[in-house]
Amino acid sequence: MLTLQVLANGLALGGLYASIAAGFSLVWGVLNVINLLHGSLIVLGGYLAYFAFAAFGVSPFVFAPVAGLALFALGYAVQVVAVNPVMGRPVLMTLTLTFGLNLLLDNIMLSAFSADYRKITLDPPLGIVELGQALVPVDRLIATAVGLALVAGLWLLLRTTQLGRAIVAVRMDREAAALMGIDVRRIYALAFALGAFMAGAAGALFAAIFPISPVASGGYLGKAFVICVLGGLGSVPGVVVGGFALGVIESFGALAFGPEHAGTLAFVLLIALLVVRPQGLLGRAGFQ
Repeated sequence: MLTLQVLANGLALGGLYASIAAGFSLVWGVLNVINLLHGSLIVLGGYLAYFAFAAFGVSPFVFAPVAGLALFALGYAVQVVAVNPVMGRPVLMTLTLTFGLNLLLDNIMLSAFSADYRKITLDPPLGIVELGQALVPVDRLIATAVGLALVAGLWLLLRTTQLGRAIVAVRMDREAAALMGIDVRRIYALAFALGAFMAGAAGALFAAIFPISPVASGGYLGKAFVICVLGGLGSVPGVVVGGFALGVIESFGALAFGPEHAGTLAFVLLIALLVVRPQGLLGRAGFQ
């Protein structure tokens, strides 16, 4: 019974993890930019949901797409103004740029909101549902379902729309895509904005489950990085597999070694996977 409970907790957490990593994987795969700003965008989405709930009573599950749209606009502006001018430069330059942008946004949020943790407390609480012999909070199930729905929406966009096909084309061969008439810089900006959308929406969902603070941004960024490597860069299904894998690993790691070592175990397994299968579990060229 304990094993089933830990597994259920890990799977519920894994769905949320997939939603925070999908946007990070998109930006990394299409722009070849390791976006260190991603964790702060997640936290900002959480704050937007928190204040929307505090001021207007809007459910974070309903507000998640709205937070995503707000971050979409911010991400598009950041990419056009700051990131596009350094595209094609050495990776260290884009890494330094996003690191600086992350510090800037982190300090703005610290000044505006302080480092205190805040959490959305639903009233009345949604209760607990029994799944076999496991008990899972309903709010976590809803957050996981919404997160997976957002990831599925991203996958469908990449598979079935003209924009998605353009993003995949740029991801696979930027020069050939430009020769076919695709505006590569516009696709870069839209891909970055979609990554920010996913970050903002995921942050709103996390705010309904976990306390948020600007100091938590590094933890979210680390999890997104691990999930992308586990699942395979350039694979939306891989992000889902990687998210579930990390959630289950952390849950069982917390049971076996204590919650303080759960993250360490995940990184140990990440290093082992890089040695055995560096492309990740489902990694392949292009988005699927």
